[in-house]
This record gives sequence, C-alpha cells and structure tokens, in this order.
Amino acid sequence: MNDTLPLLKKLLSAPGLSGFEDPVRDIISEAWQPLADEISISRLGSLHALKKGQGSEPRRKVMLSAHMDAIGLMVTNIQDGFLRFTEIGGIDSRILPGQLVTVHGREDLPGIVVQPPAFLLPEENSSGPIDMQFLLVDVGLRAKEVEQLVRVGDVISFAQPPIELSGKTLSGHTLDNRASVAAVTICLELLQRRVHDWDVYAVATIQEEETLGGAFTSPVVIQPDMAIVIDVGFAKGPGGSDWGLMELGKVIGIGWGPNAHPALYTAMKTKAEELEIPFEQNLMPRMSGTDAMGIQVVQAGIPCVVLSIPLRYMHTPVETVSLKDIQRAGRLMAEFITDLTPDFMDKINWE
Repeated sequence: MNDTLPLLKKLLSAPGLSGFEDPVRDIISEAWQPLADEISISRLGSLHALKKGQGSEPRRKVMLSAHMDAIGLMVTNIQDGFLRFTEIGGIDSRILPGQLVTVHGREDLPGIVVQPPAFLLPEENSSGPIDMQFLLVDVGLRAKEVEQLVRVGDVISFAQPPIELSGKTLSGHTLDNRASVAAVTICLELLQRRVHDWDVYAVATIQEEETLGGAFTSPVVIQPDMAIVIDVGFAKGPGGSDWGLMELGKVIGIGWGPNAHPALYTAMKTKAEELEIPFEQNLMPRMSGTDAMGIQVVQAGIPCVVLSIPLRYMHTPVETVSLKDIQRAGRLMAEFITDLTPDFMDKINWE
C-alpha cells in the first residue's frame, strides 16, 4: 500500500492527454524498467514491457492492457488574452468553471477556467450550467504575452493535486486510468517472486479516450494469445442506482458481456474465489468502454477478460478510488498469470 501511493500520486501529477501521452509514459517506463526484461515503444506511442516466462519456447503470451491517456482540453481560439477550448475525451462542462488547469504552450502556464457574467451571455445560457463554448481559460497574462506563448491546438490539462481522503482512498484527476497502471505495476512486482510459464506483456496504451489507437495496434505487434484489460468502472455514489455500480473499497469487477470471453470470465472468477478476493460480476451488455473493444477484434480475434476498479465521479478532476481495490486487482492478475499452463488456451471455448 505504501509503495503504491507515491507512484500513483506521481502519475496523477503528470499530464498525458489522449494523443499527447509522452510525459506520463516516461514515468511509467521508469517504474516498469526494473520489473521487465524488455521495454519498447510502439509506432503510435504505447509502452510495452515484456517479462519473460519460464516455460518452454515458443511460449504463450498474455497482454495486460491499461490505458495511460487522460481527458482534458485543447485551445481552439485566443481572444483578448483569454483561451477558448474544446474537450479531449468526454467532459461534462458543468464541472469546469473554477477548475485549476495547466496550459501546455511554449511553456507551461497555470490557469483557471472561468465563465463570463450572466448579462454577457445569451439569454438561454444566462442561468444554470454554462455551455463549454462560452467558457474561457485565464492565465493571468496580457493579450500580447498570451499570443506569444500559446497557440491554437495547445492542450490543457487539469491541475487539481491528488488528495488523500480518509479510509485509504485517493482523489484526483486521471485516476481513469492511472489507477489501472498502478495495478499493473503491482502485478509486475508480484511476478518477480513467482514462477510463470507465459510471457507477460504489460502495455500502457495510448488514445483509449478518443481512438482506441493503442488497443488496435499493440496486439498486432505483440500477437498475444489472450488479454487482460484493466480499467475503472462506476462505483456506488449519491444518486446512483445499484445496477452496474460497485461498492468502493469492497470489491473489484469482472466484466460480463460481449467484450469478455466467457471462459476467461469463469477462470478469473474461479481464481478470485480461491484467493477470497471479493468481486462482482460487472455487467457490460454493450461495448465495455475499454481497450477490450479494440483488442478483441484485432486480426482473427483475441480472447479478453475485463477487470474493473471501482471509481467515483468519473471524468472529473476529483475521481476517487480505494487503494485497497488497486492492490486487489494487481494481486488477482499476478495469481491468475502464475497459474496459466502452456495448454490453457487449448481448453477454452466460447460457449
């Protein structure tokens, strides 16, 4: 637990918007370097870390997929020193006014999201939540200085620092999906002390929030026999029904739906029961909203199982997770991989 928190805080303090993942990839690479036999970067920018198995060659391969990109904003116009913007990834404009941000121009500039006074807005937007098109970012500089430092197309990341809450929970932006990157790191750490037959490819994918670019391309390079996709899922909170929601700090989710191979679901469920790791069947009756949507349909098809870490307030700067759930997900993956036999894939069928 104590080892996970510093890395997670470091991940949350780094930008890395979808399509602009370089800053956070460097941090993940540094963390994974001593845990892997090989580190590489795909043509599109996903990070691949190979930990070799001890089985006879040719060895089976399992891919652990956790996307590293984050939601954020992009500058669309500069007016009198103020920045207009659009979204990268899904953002509810209601949460934006008053947010701390960093504008990544020719140098990083601290800024705040502001809204004009009501009398300057169209009547239909003069009360209640303000549409994103009317919001602005103020970096505190004069118009000429802003024009020298910021260009249309520059990205803007959230700057809310991570906050430790009570009950060993953590709040911050980009826990979707840096929490899962931390879980994969825990898995790699545990595998240092275990004998496993299969080769393990830990992958921090790019562009999940926009294009699924890493999900569609990394499996082509790696050619895995199966994939464990780990992402966040909706936790119970105020105003939510119980359907499809997991209790924070109590369980992790195992995905059930068209993106999840039923035999792998059963195998992961069985392993969780053996380890007495509390879990819930996380219903995904349509597309799962994870990298599994891409990985599953690459080439002839790759069997996937989906793990979900409960998260409150998704796609806001105050996303909240339990550190215990991250630890559980990392341990479950490590134990599942340890038990994979060379003939495991010969025994599974879609049924």
